[in-house]
Amino acid sequence: MAAALEEKIGLKLTPATFKVESGKIKEFALAIGDLKEEYLSGEKVPPTFPTVIDFWSEGDSTSALLGVNMEKVLHGGQEYEYLAEIKAGDEITIAGEVENVYSKASMNFFVIKKEYVNQNGETVLIAKSTIIERH
Repeated sequence: MAAALEEKIGLKLTPATFKVESGKIKEFALAIGDLKEEYLSGEKVPPTFPTVIDFWSEGDSTSALLGVNMEKVLHGGQEYEYLAEIKAGDEITIAGEVENVYSKASMNFFVIKKEYVNQNGETVLIAKSTIIERH
């Protein structure tokens, strides 16, 4: 692995905070076509709602942090480990870091780990995503 690539392991994203609102929960449910009443009312959060938190929080640009060419980037995967419920009214702070970087088949793989902590200091979710940059 090239030294410059290896140096990205351990890079930290600047923490960002997002307030979970019932309106955003409803918007997301409508967007994905999951019309369960508990989602539309904001009573419960759909399982992939953390994507909204990632896109709407004012955090760092992951592509800028990694120095990748967005024209060559693919989403390689996403996994969520739920530790507690996320609900409307929560203020979620996301802290992330580059957990691993490797090259394979003329591509660079970046594994990003993020922890989502609520206003009570409770970790509610751990997420890992893989970003692929084609050469």
